[in-house]
Parts: sequence; structure tokens; C-alpha cells
Amino acid sequence: MSVLQIPTAEVFLPLLPPSRYKGAWGGRGSGKSHFFADLLIEDSLAERGLCSVCIREVQKSLKDSAKRLIENKIEEFRLGSEFRVFRDAIQTPGDGVIVFQGMQDHTAESIKSLEGFRRAWVEEAQTLSANSLTLLRPTIRAPGSELWFSWNPRSKKDPVDKLLRGEAPPTGTTIVRANWSDNPWFPAELAQERRDDERDRPDQYPHIWEGDYAKVTEGAYYAAALTQARKDGRIGRVAADPLMTVRLFADIGGTGAKADAFTIWAAQFIGKEIRVLDYYEAVGQPLGAHLAWMRERGFDPGKAQIWLPHDGATQDKVFAVSYQSALEEAGYRVTVVPNQGKGAAAARIEAGRRLFPRCWFNETATQPGLDALGAYHERRDESRQIGLGPEHDWASHGADAFGLMCVAYEEPSRSAGFGRDLNYRSLGVA
Repeated sequence: MSVLQIPTAEVFLPLLPPSRYKGAWGGRGSGKSHFFADLLIEDSLAERGLCSVCIREVQKSLKDSAKRLIENKIEEFRLGSEFRVFRDAIQTPGDGVIVFQGMQDHTAESIKSLEGFRRAWVEEAQTLSANSLTLLRPTIRAPGSELWFSWNPRSKKDPVDKLLRGEAPPTGTTIVRANWSDNPWFPAELAQERRDDERDRPDQYPHIWEGDYAKVTEGAYYAAALTQARKDGRIGRVAADPLMTVRLFADIGGTGAKADAFTIWAAQFIGKEIRVLDYYEAVGQPLGAHLAWMRERGFDPGKAQIWLPHDGATQDKVFAVSYQSALEEAGYRVTVVPNQGKGAAAARIEAGRRLFPRCWFNETATQPGLDALGAYHERRDESRQIGLGPEHDWASHGADAFGLMCVAYEEPSRSAGFGRDLNYRSLGVA
């Protein structure tokens, strides 16, 4: 009797013993998909009658699945007599089966068809929605069942990252980080691509090849500026000067669950430096929540001033009061930056790009804002190859507040009172 021998990279050895949740995350060229394809074949041979499903969030055709990879493995290991390949499934020893499905096509009723399956491998798991995870996890519940995940992280907010890399992963979780450097069979062709990306796409390289979270979206307005800031060491630890005014620059959202986000950047202008100290973002919260955050951070009226966009003087639809008047009533000095007209968005972006080399970011407190700047990008009409202006999405609100800060810095004459110094007596300084 012949024995199947499957070479395994050392990084994946922790995933060989049984575990309820197995995950491999990292960059391109690590061999994650090859490992799980090998393991699926091995388990199908060891557990006759094993039913398994290979999953993607969206699978428009079998070309999008792992089917071709598994077929190649069967041929490589000369297992054609043990496995039978059909158009949409692979029969495994003992009348088992491997099927290929998209979770987006499943409902609470249709997912029941997977009950009794003991292996579920989710490819490109970074795209898996929270709803899909909620449907999948309790469905794969047969004795000895396992859920496998392979992915290149995008954001710590992605459901798979929150589940497996959060503070409290499920009991029985084993995950490994695997990158190109862990792959002893890393091909020369990919090695050249990696070097090219390291040279030509330094802003994207850590995400693509090293498995870091995506810090910038390709084509983002501030992609190059953020990359340079990290190289210069301007993103790290930045302390506030207790004798200088803290300037709060806001982008106004609204009240209600469907409102845009309300965002604030807190900064100090010291000499030619812009020291960005903190960032705040909330959706659908009343003004009291924003005020509570400001005071919690020590940005009370005696130490901070506020700048609002032109609609800060407009009455809120729910509370029939303007943000300007409400914040002034709370004791803050408020400046409303005049409407810049149709070119306002472009003016904010250009001001932001010009001033980025002067910006120093307190990384821990401003990380969500840095994520927004890294994702802020242009809408494109691909058929005509033209830009349609900034994309209005989750990232645009933080980016707009940042741009407002830069416009106000460059044009103090348009922001009355911009240059006023803090009354030091309010801090007890004579």
C-alpha cells in the first residue's frame, strides 16, 4: 500500500492537528490556498465519506472557486482512482463530496443544505460578510467539523478579523500568519513581481505582500503623502503643548442611524508644524455625545476652539438649532469657514496635499482618521477613463474635516479669529 506524502511548509504545521477554527492570513505568494487544498485532500482520504464545502462570499462561476486547484492536486498526487471530478463537484472516497458555493447566494433556509458537512474552507475570507459568518458557523456543526479561513487582511473591521484576530477568538481557534518569505517553493516569477511592487508601489506593498492591513486605497488622494509621512517618522507619538490652543476641525453629520458621520480632528499649530493629536467619529449621535468626547479628552472651552464648515451655521433638521449656536452656548469659540463654492472639495484636497509634509500624527489616537485618509479616493468612469470627483463614502467625512483644517491653516483671513491666541490666564498661567 502506497503512502501519500504531502510536503508542508513549517509555518502551517500548527494547522495540521484537529481544531474547530483554522486560519491562515498574510500576503500574496505564501501558499495559503495550496496548504488548505492539500489538507482537504488529506482529510478526504483519512475520513471516508467526508463532505466538504469550499466557500467564497461571491462566486459567479466555478472559475472563481478552488475547484481547479484541487483538481490539479488530485492529478499531482495521482489520486484519479480515488477522486472523481464532475462539472460542479468532486466525489471523494466513501461517497463523500467537495462542493463549491458562494455564501451571498444562501439564505437562512438554503444554508441548511450544508448541515452534516464537516469541512468548510472559506477563501478570500476578508470579503466574507458578518451575515455570512452568522449563517455559516452554526451550520457546520457535525461532530469533528472544522471551519477553515484563508485571507489577506484589509481592515481590522472585517468580520473574519474581528472573529479570529480579535481580543476573544472562539474556543478552539488556531491561526498562523504566512507570507512569501515562509514559502520554500516561492516561484521566481512572483519573486520578481514582489520586487517590482516594493519599488513601484511602496504604499501598497505591505498589504499585498506582507499581510498588513490596507493603509491606503490604490489611487487614494493621500496615498503618497501617507507613505512619505511613515518614512519620515511623522506618524507615531505626538504630545500636546499644554500652553497652546487646541483647534478642533469638524465635518458635520446629523442625527439618526442613516446620517453621515460627524468627525473631528484635534490639532495644534506650532511654528510651521501641524501636530495632529486626536480624531473622533460618530454616526447619528446628538450634539451632547460630541461634547462629551471633547471634554473627556480635555478639549474644554477654556483650552480649545472649534472650526466648522459653512453648513455649521445652518439649523439642524431635527433640533432646529445650528451647530454654531449650540457649540457657542456650550462655551466654545466657534469659527465657520465660508462656503468655497463648487470647487470646495478640490480645494480641500489640494490644501491637504500641500500641507501634509508639515503634519505630525499621534498615531494611536488618530488611526481611524488615518484609515479614512488612506481610503479617500476619486470616483471613476472607467468606460470614459475620467474622474468624477471624490467618492462620498465612509472615508469622505474624516477627509473633509482634515481638508477643512488645511484650508483654515492656509487662509486665516477667511476664517475670522483664526490667529487669536488662547487666554493663558484660563490655564492658570500668568
